[in-house]
Amino acid sequence: MIGGLGEPEDPDRRDTENIPRTRGEANPPPDEFSDPQDAPTHFVGKATVGAGVGAGGATSGHSGPRPGIDEPFPEFSEEELAGVRFDDAGVPLGPRRVLPLEDEPSTLVARYLFPTERYRGEWKRHWVHLSQPLLSGVIATFILGYLSGFLAKQEMSSLWLAAVAVWIVIMSWVAWRVADWYFDRFILTNKRLMLINGIITRRVAMMPLIKVTDMKYEQSPMGRLLNYGTFVLESAGQDQALSKVSHMPNPNELYLRIVEEMYEPAAVEARLGREPDEE
Repeated sequence: MIGGLGEPEDPDRRDTENIPRTRGEANPPPDEFSDPQDAPTHFVGKATVGAGVGAGGATSGHSGPRPGIDEPFPEFSEEELAGVRFDDAGVPLGPRRVLPLEDEPSTLVARYLFPTERYRGEWKRHWVHLSQPLLSGVIATFILGYLSGFLAKQEMSSLWLAAVAVWIVIMSWVAWRVADWYFDRFILTNKRLMLINGIITRRVAMMPLIKVTDMKYEQSPMGRLLNYGTFVLESAGQDQALSKVSHMPNPNELYLRIVEEMYEPAAVEARLGREPDEE
């Protein structure tokens, strides 16, 4: 008996308050549908209608879209993805930062590489390396040309011949410097860095990549304008055959190549389409 009344007590009845029904509660939950598209719209991609409604019709949560659930996925155009590279699994690798590697060394460089060494590139110094001899040749041409003309009018043949001889010597020195610049090469392989210079007396300086402890490049305001820089290399040894290389073109590009070869050699081989242990 309940409350002194004569009604029999229902054993299945619990002494709890009735839960207020909400709108849409009569619909079955979405997991009872074989296809999510057949489920009611208030269960697909949105919060359940009235799920946060309590007694008296007040809502307990926000009614706006939920981040990560109701927002659409971002879309990218083909132009935005033009500079992005992907691996075999379709994972983006980021934009290309370095230029493609050269295939074969020049004849001048090939003689200094051993068979199992992999060639990565060679560079001549920036043309600004010739600014001093070229400027000297231009100034000498104007001065000695004017002087030789003046001496010829004065009928001083001996002095005129001396002025012409001085001009020939200066221009021969300029030609020597240009030839030395042409045969001067900075070389990168998978094993070492090399600097080759000299015409009559050839000098080959080398530093193994595994011995490089610190590397930096410096650019003056003029170097940033003309795109050249000076590389400073440090190794564990005291006497360094290759420590400072000035007037190198595209210093940022060269810096990335050297660092990638030192720390990510497998990435270089992947860009070349070869296996790391391929001969």
